[in-house]
Amino acid sequence: MRTERLLQLLQILRQHRLPVSGQRLADELNISIRTLYRDIATLQAQGAQIDGEPGMGYVLKPGFFLPPLMLTEEEISAIMLGVRWVSVFGDVPMASAADAALAKVTAVLPADLVQGANEVPLRVGPPGELATEDLTLFRTAIRRERKLAIRYRAADGQESTRVIWPFAIGYFAQGRVLAAWCELRQDFRHFRTAWIADPMMMDQAYPRRRHGLFQEWREKELRLRQG
Repeated sequence: MRTERLLQLLQILRQHRLPVSGQRLADELNISIRTLYRDIATLQAQGAQIDGEPGMGYVLKPGFFLPPLMLTEEEISAIMLGVRWVSVFGDVPMASAADAALAKVTAVLPADLVQGANEVPLRVGPPGELATEDLTLFRTAIRRERKLAIRYRAADGQESTRVIWPFAIGYFAQGRVLAAWCELRQDFRHFRTAWIADPMMMDQAYPRRRHGLFQEWREKELRLRQG
């Protein structure tokens, strides 16, 4: 089927960082070069960022691309509920991204499913505090595994200067929480993002991988819950 072939073409492109010739791609898929050109054009029209042209080779730019999917009504309901939750409880850029993602999903749904998706009887309650923050700096530091220098005001009003290793952000009805290793306390700590002032991403990467920090933190949290 053509859909399966398009998915296979994407998978092949993901395996190469350098441009791959059209003929090589056509040979791997056992199709003609003309069919390959049509498939490339179809994927590009659907949003895949494929650079290249006949005779030059093709490369898939880094990023995420989901071709049209077959979704059940329950799966659509789950997506709608999740997007609405992020729109309400996420910070400003995440709420905007949620709306944009929803527009892309509904753009590939059949008309009858779009109407049903807009009428999903699941709603998200009002947030405990308005989502007016912008946590882009924190997310960037997490992705790049960079240290953050911050001023933090605790619940008792005491302020301190910290250097932390951020690895996760929790979004809750009562606010957002940054999970990090704290150099001052030499332990994992949770920081209310609304109580963080003057955050600065440092040039220095922290000496651990964030995936390892996240796993260690989860194991510690589980031990605490189990008493």
